[in-house]
Amino acid sequence: MNLPDLSSEVIDRILEMAWEDRTSFEAIETQFGLSEKQVIALMRREMKPSSFRMWRERVTGRKTKHLKVREFVEGRFRSQNQKGS
Repeated sequence: MNLPDLSSEVIDRILEMAWEDRTSFEAIETQFGLSEKQVIALMRREMKPSSFRMWRERVTGRKTKHLKVREFVEGRFRSQNQKGS
């Protein structure tokens, strides 16, 4: 799969967003122009095989990773223990 040339900072941010439960693949595509398949290919390329398998198991079937199947439209969960407004 062809992946665009990305800086190490951008790759790190995409990996971080892909690991986040509530960041959808659509949000990554909007921000960085990578489709879900490209994100998966990037994760496979950048991660150790065992970490990639753990990530795939984690996101497979997760409703929050796809905007179409989310149970909420916008907003994010904020713990009462988390700082900020």
